[in-house]
Amino acid sequence: MTELGRLWLVRHAPVDGPKGVIHAPDAPVDLGDTARLDWLREALPAEAVIVASPSRRTRETAVALGFQPQLEPDFREQDFGTWTGRRHDDLARELGPAYDAFWRDAARLAPPGGESFVDQIDRVRRGLARLPGGDSVLVVHSGTIRAVLAIALGASPDAALSFVIDPLSLTQIDRLGSAGWRIAYVNRVPG
Repeated sequence: MTELGRLWLVRHAPVDGPKGVIHAPDAPVDLGDTARLDWLREALPAEAVIVASPSRRTRETAVALGFQPQLEPDFREQDFGTWTGRRHDDLARELGPAYDAFWRDAARLAPPGGESFVDQIDRVRRGLARLPGGDSVLVVHSGTIRAVLAIALGASPDAALSFVIDPLSLTQIDRLGSAGWRIAYVNRVPG
């Protein structure tokens, strides 16, 4: 990456659906936290390239922030394959030790028909390479933000999975061209 600029990474609003489910890309979003949306509108740069994953929750969050984003498929959430739409509790009961084994090595293992977090990092790296210089606002997923952090820090995928990324939080990472990256902050929320 040779372009200078800042990345403003916004995690989408919470999914409007049951807790404990691996939600599909078309899951609806809960935009009820208007105070947090107002805070983000104030915090984000006025002039920036706006990009979102193609998922419904990121697109709707971007629109609620007043943006008409470009869609970048490489910034979508990790694909959980046949586990998508399923409850974690049900999967744990059904799969037993195999489900536990996945979470012990979640960075490298892929759910059936899905992709690993390592695969997601590779995909996100391709998306980052296509961004222009200057400021970019990315309205994306927690996994996408963790993948960007892994790339920027040169961290192991396992270490990147340890970051907490809350809904409607803001992470800022500076692109320094050949000098690499600088993390300004991670998971900032108002208050």
